[in-house]
Amino acid sequence: MITLPPTEHDLHAYVDLRLNPADRQRMETWLAGHPDVAAQIKGWQKDARLLRSVLGGSPLADNPALDPAAVRLRRRHRYQQHLARAAVLVLAIGVGGIGGWQAHQARHPSVEPMTDALQAYHLFAEKDVLPADFKVSDADTLQPWLDRYFSNAKRPPDLSHAGFKAVGARLLSTDQGPAAMVLYQDARGAKVTFYIRPPGPDNNLLPRGSRREDGLQADYWSGPGYNYAMVAPVDVAAKGLQGL
Repeated sequence: MITLPPTEHDLHAYVDLRLNPADRQRMETWLAGHPDVAAQIKGWQKDARLLRSVLGGSPLADNPALDPAAVRLRRRHRYQQHLARAAVLVLAIGVGGIGGWQAHQARHPSVEPMTDALQAYHLFAEKDVLPADFKVSDADTLQPWLDRYFSNAKRPPDLSHAGFKAVGARLLSTDQGPAAMVLYQDARGAKVTFYIRPPGPDNNLLPRGSRREDGLQADYWSGPGYNYAMVAPVDVAAKGLQGL
């Protein structure tokens, strides 16, 4: 018997006509109340019909690569790769154009500090559009990776007291040089990021400060040679992550 809401496996089984009549009826009743999922299912069904038509009714089980579920997964993977490339381009443009806020602040007073740190959170923590460049196996493996790109930078904070563990890191680019984002996650799936970037050739360091935008809070500061930010949802930051 399927569970409701259905798992992805249940949805694929429905599309591929592998559910018994009772489960199929339960699925159709559930889909009637969830039009967004129903629209997605219709697209999958169209793919399955097209594939069967191309194969002329040949059994799909003879070639697992031609199974409709496998085809859909490959299509989704290609879409995610395309989305990831687009996200990196958008971030590169945003970081390159906005990341130099310090050097251009006199001409563009409306540009807020560490906008690139907030953009990085939206793209890589919320949307999860690209796998990490570095997966953290334990805390001691992260610093050597960062040291390859940042000399004498502040160590990423230990957030274990708040239940957060570093799980991955991503290397980014700004018009002042390389930047990096370290992703933390707790047992509930809440995410916090630590962001580091160079201050640029004019050594535009930041005063300690905080700003909120689109439900996120960025707490930022500077140390010798680098600017830093901790970014988290406002409710998470309110629990004591700010000011690290």
